[in-house]
Amino acid sequence: MFNKKISKNDLKNWQYGDIHEDSIAGISLIKAYDSLMDKKKSNTIIIAVIDNPVDIEHQYLKNAIWINEKEIPNNNIDDDKNGFVDDVHGWNFLGNSSGENQIFSKMESSRILQKYESVFEGKQYKDIVDKSNYRIYKSAKADYNKMREKSLKEKDYFTMMHNSYNDAEKVLSKYFSSIDYSLEQLDSLKLQHPKDTILESAVLRMSNFKEYFGKDYIYRNYLIYNNHIEKLLNKDFNDRGITGDDSDDITDTSYGNNDISHNLEVLNHGTLVSGVLVKSKDILDEVEGITENAKIMPLSISCYGDEHDKDIALAIRYAVDNGAKVINMSFGKKFSLHKEWVFEAFKYAEKNDVLIISSAGNGGQDLSVENNYYPNDNENNGTEVSNNFLLVGASTYNVNEKLVSSFSNYGNVDVDIFAPGYYIYTTAVSNKYEFQNGTSMAASITSGVAALIRSYYPNLTAAEVKQIIMESGVSYDIMVNKPSTSKEKELVLFSSLSKSGKIVNAYNALLMAEEVSKKKKRN
Repeated sequence: MFNKKISKNDLKNWQYGDIHEDSIAGISLIKAYDSLMDKKKSNTIIIAVIDNPVDIEHQYLKNAIWINEKEIPNNNIDDDKNGFVDDVHGWNFLGNSSGENQIFSKMESSRILQKYESVFEGKQYKDIVDKSNYRIYKSAKADYNKMREKSLKEKDYFTMMHNSYNDAEKVLSKYFSSIDYSLEQLDSLKLQHPKDTILESAVLRMSNFKEYFGKDYIYRNYLIYNNHIEKLLNKDFNDRGITGDDSDDITDTSYGNNDISHNLEVLNHGTLVSGVLVKSKDILDEVEGITENAKIMPLSISCYGDEHDKDIALAIRYAVDNGAKVINMSFGKKFSLHKEWVFEAFKYAEKNDVLIISSAGNGGQDLSVENNYYPNDNENNGTEVSNNFLLVGASTYNVNEKLVSSFSNYGNVDVDIFAPGYYIYTTAVSNKYEFQNGTSMAASITSGVAALIRSYYPNLTAAEVKQIIMESGVSYDIMVNKPSTSKEKELVLFSSLSKSGKIVNAYNALLMAEEVSKKKKRN
């Protein structure tokens, strides 16, 4: 049961409200718990979170982390002989056996330029034999140049902020024994030394930093954008230097380690995604997740930069082989060097009855036109490679022209359905909680609903659960702002923005699941 009803005055966990009872475009989960699931038995479902590392010691998550019962912890032996040593809670594809872990990786455009620059640069289109890869190369080069120009500006900006913060902190260290001084203390110090212009400047800068940014924000972005140039957009950077494998060889699998909570100060996304998947039985005053009867299997493949297709494919296969029934993938990139490996992993999951749910991305793009977002299941001209994959866009609580999040990608060829992905309260690293926006949240909410269905109706296949989620969603026959980065807004029918034209609804999905399940049993 949920702690309280949802109101427009308190939007924490709004996503579980109901359009009719709460006038909020939620997924009707509270209604489902109140009227459909009382005294029903359910099975434990494993949800694989293929993402950044996950803070498995977070007070809200720690009791919901998957445990590989066949593995003896920390004995440096592959007890279950699955090819992964001491994988008690999952696997980290970004590390090595010495405990070192990758934090930054190249953008896929950098990898494409490294691979094809010597082949295509300076050549005329009419002279190119491999025109398909040439087009990919030209597109990647344009994206690379645009990204590099932006990153150089961001690097200069955050370097300036970082240096300014350090200078101000150095001045103030003469007056304070720690950096935990308040805005009131800073104002008081300035009044005590009215003629000290150096101190006045330091107080003014530190006051602004404390009120609007914070040291962690400044340092994190300083680190990130300096590494954008040095690593993400450096064609010669070896982003497999730590793992030591060949990223172009899918059979080279002897890499990684069991540290699925590494580098959380920078790689925090996996923790944010996990909070809405599971419902804690003990922590009742913070996040409200979706299902109590689920376990999270953390699989770390995402560091700062673009994921390797090899890691994506191998993580999917690990999840399937180790019992996951739902896979959540809240990441994406514009290019894919080895999408065939990912497609084969999709088919492997389909063969083994595992549902994959992925975020549609936050570029405000029509994927039907752009057709440059990975991973997806679009093999060619809308043909799906498997029937177990859902791509999810982000919606808001507004039942008006702002129903769709302005940042969400969309498209009635690639995007299957929308789900709440705006102002979502979830877990953050170090036992913290925060609001998050993004299709990442929409995908994880959909994964939670899928796990709930599979928990109560285990006789339903992954393909059937996908179809139930799409068909049972709520339709909104209204005009909405088409997502865009432009300030100019264009009104379109909400139903035109995805295949289903709907928003995920847990109550309707469970009703439909009950009907389909009973029909299967009768037959």
